[in-house]
Amino acid sequence: MAKTGKRKKKVETVFLVCEETGDYNYTLRRKTGGEKLKLSKFCPRLRKHTVHVEKKK
Repeated sequence: MAKTGKRKKKVETVFLVCEETGDYNYTLRRKTGGEKLKLSKFCPRLRKHTVHVEKKK
């Protein structure tokens, strides 16, 4: 008998790191592959929006 269940998707946990302070402010679960994220997010230490880049653990 063959299994007919759903397959699990490959998901990894990545961090969004502030370029100015180097703080790990956000975590995301996203599919593997693709290009690195580069988003404008709020940095609590500077209390303003800065560019955050994706970094693996």
